[in-house]
Amino acid sequence: MPRPVLILRALGLGDALTGVPALRGLRRLYGDRPLLLAGRQPVSGWLRGLGLVDDVVPTDGLSGPPPGRSLGRHTAVNLHGRGPESHLLLQASSPDHLVAFNCAAAGHRSGSRWRLDEHEVDRWCRLVGSCSREDLRLPVQAAPDEAVVVHPGAASVARQWPPYRWIEVIRELREDSHHVVLTGSEVELCAFLARETGAEDLSGRLSVEELAGRVAAAAVLLSGDTGVAHLATAVGTRSVTLFGPTPPLWWGPAIDLDRHTVLYHGEAPGDPHADQPDAALLRITVPEVLQAARDQVRHGTRQPSN
Repeated sequence: MPRPVLILRALGLGDALTGVPALRGLRRLYGDRPLLLAGRQPVSGWLRGLGLVDDVVPTDGLSGPPPGRSLGRHTAVNLHGRGPESHLLLQASSPDHLVAFNCAAAGHRSGSRWRLDEHEVDRWCRLVGSCSREDLRLPVQAAPDEAVVVHPGAASVARQWPPYRWIEVIRELREDSHHVVLTGSEVELCAFLARETGAEDLSGRLSVEELAGRVAAAAVLLSGDTGVAHLATAVGTRSVTLFGPTPPLWWGPAIDLDRHTVLYHGEAPGDPHADQPDAALLRITVPEVLQAARDQVRHGTRQPSN
């Protein structure tokens, strides 16, 4: 039996999606060898269902047991980070070969150098090779419902635009006769916005597959810098993304740039883990977001994913 290739990317939705080109590159490089994704459920299972990997080794972050310990001889690929923790986790299972960035602290010096000022997609394509930004596209099909999807939350407060501003945007879009749908895991926030605006609230109710279908069907997605923005890029849905504290140069849309409006008023990266909204994010105004959303809706039909 061919020796498997174990790929570590035990992160969230956005991180998983920016790693899709690298997964495709590994498929090209390793031919018929089984690709196993050490990652978080349910996102990893969804990627397996799309055919990007052959199986999943459930792995939540770096604190658990080594995901390759029962595989026997295998190749390990670190798409998780620059080490040393992620390198050491993979090295603990004694792979035949480790594909990873150089990390002196983990004793790994046979890879490429990590660059801080690099787009996340380009970083992993450079490590793996045989892939490009065009490999971001995912084959998610959905009948258009022309809703405006608003995803107001984010994993950290630093990336959350104030709720009262979302209320103004949603009310204006509903005045334009748009059906507005709220998504995300921030159930209390979305329930509050729904009460204030009359938008449909689907927060906390959608599987990853269902969320992908909703985004694929939408006229436009409005969100902060979070995983669902990368989903819009992958399925070809128009989007408006509010950036801060992290600059879009590192995490912004990487393809179809005319389909994705980036709003950013920062001069330097801020603290992504801060307990207050980032100053760059707060400089984005309600009229800016409304104008960008209306412009994207006016520009017509989505580009089909392939």
